[in-house]
Amino acid sequence: MADGKARYAPYNSPAGGWGAAAATAKVLLEQSVVTKGSRALLAMNQPGGFKCPSCAFPDADCTKKLEFCENGAKALAHEATKFRVTRDFFAQHSVTELNEKSDYWLEMQGRLTEPMRYDAASDRYVPIAWDDAFATIGRHLRALDSPDHAEFYTSGRTPNEAAFLYSIFVREFGTNNFPDCSNMCHEPTSRGLPPAIGVGKGTVVLEDFEHAEAIFVIGQNTGTNSPRMMTNLVEARKRGVPIVAVNPMPERALIRFTEPQDIVQMATFGSTPIASEFVHIRIGGDLALIKGMMKVMFEREAAGETILDHDFLSEHTVGMESIRDEVVSLDWADIVRVSGIDEAQIRRCAEIYIRSKATIICYGMGITQHREGSRLVRQIANLLLLRGNFGKPGAGISPIRGHSNVQGDRTVGIDEKPSQAYLDRVRDVFGFEPPRDYGHHTVEAVEAMHRGTAKVFIALGGNFVRAIPDTERSYAAMRKLDLTVAITTKLNRGHLIHGKEALLLPVVARSERIETEAGEQFVTIEDSMSNVTASRGVLAPASPDLLPEVEIVCRMAMATLPDSKVPWASYIADYGPIRDKIAEVYPSIYTDFSKHIENPAGFHLDIPPRRRVWPTPNGKANFLPLPGLEVNDVVDDPAMLRLATVRSHDQFNTTIYSYNDRYRGVYNDRMVLFMSAEDRAARGLEAGARIALETIARDGITRRVEGLTVIDYPMSRGAVAGYYPELNPLLPLDYYDEISGTPAAKSIPVKVIAA
Repeated sequence: MADGKARYAPYNSPAGGWGAAAATAKVLLEQSVVTKGSRALLAMNQPGGFKCPSCAFPDADCTKKLEFCENGAKALAHEATKFRVTRDFFAQHSVTELNEKSDYWLEMQGRLTEPMRYDAASDRYVPIAWDDAFATIGRHLRALDSPDHAEFYTSGRTPNEAAFLYSIFVREFGTNNFPDCSNMCHEPTSRGLPPAIGVGKGTVVLEDFEHAEAIFVIGQNTGTNSPRMMTNLVEARKRGVPIVAVNPMPERALIRFTEPQDIVQMATFGSTPIASEFVHIRIGGDLALIKGMMKVMFEREAAGETILDHDFLSEHTVGMESIRDEVVSLDWADIVRVSGIDEAQIRRCAEIYIRSKATIICYGMGITQHREGSRLVRQIANLLLLRGNFGKPGAGISPIRGHSNVQGDRTVGIDEKPSQAYLDRVRDVFGFEPPRDYGHHTVEAVEAMHRGTAKVFIALGGNFVRAIPDTERSYAAMRKLDLTVAITTKLNRGHLIHGKEALLLPVVARSERIETEAGEQFVTIEDSMSNVTASRGVLAPASPDLLPEVEIVCRMAMATLPDSKVPWASYIADYGPIRDKIAEVYPSIYTDFSKHIENPAGFHLDIPPRRRVWPTPNGKANFLPLPGLEVNDVVDDPAMLRLATVRSHDQFNTTIYSYNDRYRGVYNDRMVLFMSAEDRAARGLEAGARIALETIARDGITRRVEGLTVIDYPMSRGAVAGYYPELNPLLPLDYYDEISGTPAAKSIPVKVIAA
């Protein structure tokens, strides 16, 4: 539970600024790493240093001495903490007792220091030797009736070298079961964009922000989830670039922001207004907005104006006519009703887009986490294609990914649906025949646990059980497993909801040095704009009994595959040959990997649409339809509200740094529900009322979360928001985008139950 009394007070100051500086100092002090942490911060995101373990936004040009943000500092402080979870800690606390503790309490206990195994007789974790831990993994995996009875999860924190070897190990073992954290966030980008433009990544690089004439930020809370991006937005606004923020929930950083590195602004308590247009969309109203903007464009074309880029369209695209016909037929009254905004504002947004000769559209999980998330991403591509906003400076599509290297893991093989061409290259490079059938994404992995067909779950990082939907049912599914393995830095809930046997394997963290027999090693990270850079830790490991992720993967493979054709032992000491193998498997994008990575600024992977080359089957960019205006199931219940689960400002993914969310004015509480005063009054509730939320579902299962405090917040009508992962129990496992498998966590149909 939180320390202190819950308090709710609007936050009217700019985001960033002295608040961010104070929060950074506070977290370094809390973790008792003021000196060590400050020294490490100077090396974070700098040439020769390590990449931030938090978000995936790219580094700047490194002319800044402080290339980090408040939340990056929090991530580092919690990683570099002086606190330790030792064998004595586990001797004092049973797993049952630990399960009564909060996620925040578990996080604050500090770094794991040695490998541990679960002892059922005492209900405690007890020490285990590394050799015995690997032998346990090998024994369980070799005993399976089928390799498909194991699930191999990957967190976005994992570096390229470890993720690549993990993908090779698992495929030599015989399965493509790769549930991954991206399944729960930007998989609609990975699956939705390739049919449209040929790649499942963004086409923007950091320099494009300097040339953009308009920037749209849709469904993304920049100031909390990718704060370093705020520098680019501030600089764009100072140049007079219009920024359109689209969200059902106004976010402080997109209203006003003070750059902590701007000495003048800090000294004068100044700030920069960010959004020139705030679009207060209904949850799920983005499709109606996009189609409304396109309708304006097509109407003006029909009236004789030249609005579209006809040369680009004729040379590079197919399918525009069917999109035009459907959009033109839509009724403005329906567009306004579904979007939740008036026609005049939609026309203003269209005018901003039309006037711009180079537009970037950024988006986050407010777009991807819907029932039609993948097809919704394609509609953003459609809008950009109409004016040729690909393959020129200052223009393109920019999914703002979450965890550092979540995109890189997918690039180097963490993919449950690999292409046959990729599998052929794995066969040719490593000399074994990989499995050809598709494996499991996250939802399918949990379904396999429910059925009892999944027996072993290995997590290369992350906090799987807190990230996935349908919390109570998913907990029960995890407990059916024979073995769970957590490769991790710190204690979390996922280590307490475990199989019959369980292992905790502590790893060297991103900020720590990797020393092997061959000397100091570095790893590589791909950011959300496809730039690959080296990452070298600068701190001593938290314990001498930690192992690097690469060594753990290699030794799991050696224990499981005694007759392997892969020289696993050779990769433990020297990471250079791993990068050489990555280059062999991916010759078109990782050519001369070892040479290119010597550049302190790294190198960009080739994204063909940046050159107006479209690696689609027909060689063109394709306009792809999503008929109608809805991106979620229509629910016939007048009491329904659409719930979006969100992070607080003191949180990264499932990691809770405190019970505060200062930009939203919440202190010492996470069990809150943000609701418009109008929606609250319509339900006969007082401000601060205690309520329960219940999912409106068709499967007969009651999903309810009790003890939520209603907070008046300027939400769009019909929309409510609350914190993830506390509200994950309301999200049914089968409520997801069918193309990507991504749970629709931004559009859960719920109703209020009075306390």
